[in-house]
Amino acid sequence: MHQLNSTSLRLFVASTTLGLSLPVFALNSAEIIASSISTDCLDYGVVGICFWLYCTTFGCDVEQSPKVRHYVPDAVVSSYANTGENPWSEVRKLSAPNSKATSGGDGSAGIAAENDLAKFKNADVIGHPGGAIFSQFAGQSGYGCKGAGQILMPYLLSTLDSLAWRHNIPEKVFPEALTLGMREIGSRPQSNLWGAIYPRGGFLHGVDDHKCAAVVAQRAADIVTRRGQVHVYQPLLANSQQGYWPAGEVKENAPQTGKWQELFPRQSKTCTTFPNNETHEQSPRGDYAWALWRPYTCCERKGQTFLGSTGGEQ
Repeated sequence: MHQLNSTSLRLFVASTTLGLSLPVFALNSAEIIASSISTDCLDYGVVGICFWLYCTTFGCDVEQSPKVRHYVPDAVVSSYANTGENPWSEVRKLSAPNSKATSGGDGSAGIAAENDLAKFKNADVIGHPGGAIFSQFAGQSGYGCKGAGQILMPYLLSTLDSLAWRHNIPEKVFPEALTLGMREIGSRPQSNLWGAIYPRGGFLHGVDDHKCAAVVAQRAADIVTRRGQVHVYQPLLANSQQGYWPAGEVKENAPQTGKWQELFPRQSKTCTTFPNNETHEQSPRGDYAWALWRPYTCCERKGQTFLGSTGGEQ
């Protein structure tokens, strides 16, 4: 596993967001920030009680605080056909074409009979820019949990991961990639199969461009929410602390591990998982973006020592 240089990349992102003219058909940071105010995606609830030992020079008492659980928009995951054309306009320079990652698009003309031809999508996973606004919004419901995502942090840029993303090396020989029915979004028996998670690269087969882009977004999220993967990326994970239980690995077909909010080509105020029965708008440029919301559980610290809690960790 190779890790991106976090400090230099964050500085580069910050510098590129200044003074850019925005294309007409593009997603911008202001729209992404506004989208984070969603009660449906937040899904706030009190799930238990935390107990703390609070001590002073006069003795010790056991204090309580509510244990809450809600989702946090950790990252924006973009899935797009043309290299260098992330629909999120302010961060496009991060994933510009390079000597090992040029061109893009797919081998299909969009005709149903040509579903044996391959599509290709780049993918970027970048820290959600809504931090402060979202924290204020979540705080209106009570105590809020901090997510793992850092604002504008590039967690995965497929242009820097070309060996794995464009050549499926080494994942094309992994059991998950060779075994039919293993790690798939949807299922064949239920007639809602969207695609396979492995190999976790940019190529796949399908006639519905929106669904193909969603599969690639799920692959990117699968990578960054795990440690030690054979990709060039930064793990999008936080460490457990007293009274804080962060989100873990994102798993397909499992909303309790993560949910998706569509940002582009249309913005949604609700969250869902793949597959779903929603009306899927096709982007004429083959570019899509979603916010990845993940569940966190926490309680306000009320003492020096955490004694335990009720309600389970998640």
